Amino acid sequence: MTSRPWTSSTPIGVVGAGAMGAGIAQVAAAHGHAVHLADAHAPALERARAGHAKAMARDVEKGRLDRAAADAVLARISYHVGADAAALAPFAACGLVVEAIIEALAPKQALVRALDTVLAADAVIATNTSSLSVAAIAGASAHPARVIGLHFFNPAPVMPLVEVIPAIVTDPAVTAAARALAAGWGKVVVVAKDTPGFIVNRVARSFYGEALRILEEGIADAATIDWAMRERGGFKMGPFELMDFIGNDVNFAVTCSVFEATFQDPRYRPAVTQQRLVEAGLLGRKSGRGHHDYRDGAAAPSPTTDLGLGEAICHRILAMLVNEAVEAVHFGIASPADVELAMTKGVNYPRGLLAWGDTLGPATILAILEGLHAEYGEDRYRPSARLRRIVREGGRLLG
Repeated sequence: MTSRPWTSSTPIGVVGAGAMGAGIAQVAAAHGHAVHLADAHAPALERARAGHAKAMARDVEKGRLDRAAADAVLARISYHVGADAAALAPFAACGLVVEAIIEALAPKQALVRALDTVLAADAVIATNTSSLSVAAIAGASAHPARVIGLHFFNPAPVMPLVEVIPAIVTDPAVTAAARALAAGWGKVVVVAKDTPGFIVNRVARSFYGEALRILEEGIADAATIDWAMRERGGFKMGPFELMDFIGNDVNFAVTCSVFEATFQDPRYRPAVTQQRLVEAGLLGRKSGRGHHDYRDGAAAPSPTTDLGLGEAICHRILAMLVNEAVEAVHFGIASPADVELAMTKGVNYPRGLLAWGDTLGPATILAILEGLHAEYGEDRYRPSARLRRIVREGGRLLG
């Protein structure tokens, strides 16, 4: 297929008016597109409308836009209640529609089928899925070559990264058009193979999973692990703070999705500790409690600020992260440069993991992993074949 030339005059559709969908609609409108934003739930649309007005008011207050320009952005967004073919009729003129609905395969496939009945043959459907198979979503379309993954990060107007994920059936022209559009919107664009979790959500699993493992073993408490990764690793937030910020329900669901989609690879095994928090409704900041307590008057726990312990925690988690980044390159999930960009721009890591591994030394990373593998006897800690080869040949991870 040949996709339409996408210019600022091309109408853009977004289905799903939650935080992600509303943010994507705002980005498109800010770059001159007429935007149709639809959601089956009217309250979600009203929250999105109010959020857009608040965002534009803030931009005016900060001097980023004048009032006329802000009003023009708001005027370019229209809101539609419903997500069936009838409600999506205004999307017929759209050259691109981004689905940003619930992270579940069946509803996404149903939406793709509904869009097929409305859109022109050369219109593109992009899924904002964070971990589901783009091929499975594309397979629901009568024109699967027009479907692609376009994964924004929350909040979409602020976070610079977009992962572009072509399925095995995606037309290369669609991939090129999607890359060009996201870059034109000022985004940092990386291309990922259609594999579980793509780049960011696959590689980052160790940041959470190994921290939970250290907690469950009683090596350190959550406050100490967070302290170690902030103070010794330079991360803006520790893993437990970040899980609470994201929402334990969301974080746990992504971990489960990647674990199942990789045929239960032990590297991505979910933690019972996090499962219990989700079952108890302790979701993090949004519920008032999670790994930490955010209720009024709650005392912040004091970490154990032992430098040796902090260094050991940091190096253990870093070794797992670096190994995942090396595996992503080894299996062609992304180029080394795109892996580095994804982790620094998508989740704000202080350094690219491959470069970080070179600084620590590939042999040091390998030794940590081999030590963990020998101690636990678990495939979870298997070093990447690429890492072994680089150490054997005296090479670099980012070379």
